[in-house]
Amino acid sequence: MPAAPGRDEVVAMLAGFGDRTPEEVPEGIDSMELAWLVHQIEQRYDRHLDDATLARMTTVSGAVDVLAALGPLTGPGQ
Repeated sequence: MPAAPGRDEVVAMLAGFGDRTPEEVPEGIDSMELAWLVHQIEQRYDRHLDDATLARMTTVSGAVDVLAALGPLTGPGQ
């Protein structure tokens, strides 16, 4: 079973918001970026994130930690 997305994958997902390069993604995640990231997670891994989980995803590092704590994620049909 694949592990949760790591930092590089989270940054790549966030870079898709606004067509940025990974180097342009800041450490802090604003509300629009969070909505985008949650959408990406839900689409890729068919996983719903509750409000308490979302509240802990205010930085890239925080998002990586939260996703790691959820355990292995799989895509739809996996």
